[in-house]
Amino acid sequence: MVKATQKLHDLGQSLWLDNITRDLLTNGTLKRYIDEMSVTGLTSNPTIFDQAIKSSMAYDAPIREKLQKGKSEEALFFELALEDVTRAADLFRLAHDRTDGVDGWVSLEVSPLLAHDTVSTVRAAEDLFARAARPNLFIKIPGTKEGLPAIEEAIFAGVPINVTLLFSREQYLASAEAYLRGVERRIAAGLNPNVASVASVFVSRWDVAVKDKVPANLRNQLGIAVAKRIYQGYRSHINSERLQRAQNFGARPQRLLWASTGTKDPAASDTLYIEALAAPFTVNTMPDGTLKALADHGKLGANLPANGDDSDAILLKFAKSGIDVDALAAQLQDDGAKSFVKSWNELMKVIASKCVELKKAS
Repeated sequence: MVKATQKLHDLGQSLWLDNITRDLLTNGTLKRYIDEMSVTGLTSNPTIFDQAIKSSMAYDAPIREKLQKGKSEEALFFELALEDVTRAADLFRLAHDRTDGVDGWVSLEVSPLLAHDTVSTVRAAEDLFARAARPNLFIKIPGTKEGLPAIEEAIFAGVPINVTLLFSREQYLASAEAYLRGVERRIAAGLNPNVASVASVFVSRWDVAVKDKVPANLRNQLGIAVAKRIYQGYRSHINSERLQRAQNFGARPQRLLWASTGTKDPAASDTLYIEALAAPFTVNTMPDGTLKALADHGKLGANLPANGDDSDAILLKFAKSGIDVDALAAQLQDDGAKSFVKSWNELMKVIASKCVELKKAS
């Protein structure tokens, strides 16, 4: 029997793992996900690394070694993270080469403390990409007001970018515009415009935000309705004359990626967001539990329609229930940025604490 993971892959949607730990890399779990569950990429963020380093002894020896070299907490972290993501990138290199760079990507985020500093964000993105020395590494930059010019500059500099923290169609289109501006500047400068990018739309956080504010019959519907609306915008954008012109010079469209697709409501299906958002030329990045659930009992239905779906009608119901979707999108993006800063600060504390413990033990 063919697993739903294989069916989704065959449909043309990439399955990526939203997790990375050193244990996943060393015990063969990630390789098994690739071989048995059609996983062709990976995403990470400060929260994931915070949990990984906090809960595993696998980082103790390398932390001790780097500590002896006088590394600061931030410098030490990025060395650890680069070691992990480059190992993962090498595992996905076959998929990357086989798809001529469409798939097989891993992602690493710049420090979220740089979210409001365009110049430093671009500098950090260039530095991390150069240090990794892997063609299949995305650098994650948030699609915030301050992040948009950094995205354009990084693309112009030739750095592949995963635009993160997108929640609405308007935020997505702004990120697609920033990407395309960077590509068009490369064309004008006589440079190769084939610089890859994905736009990461967060889905489940919508439903978490409104779960106690709407009637029971509307629960777990807002995230999917917003995603459908974004998908319509995505299809219109990739079919636009402007993008087709850029493609004629060798550019590729920025792909749409569904993020935050683990079900948060225990009363809902554990594969809710995966089954609802099947579509070709997109990516779905999911935590381990959701990936395993999909492989075990996932059932795929109809693909997302490019137009004519029920999203507008559903969004109208939320509006009548007092939900201002535009205001909530802005709030979710702002809250997401703050959440990553919080995780980053906790991550630095975890590393500092480990450093103290290891110094005592040595």
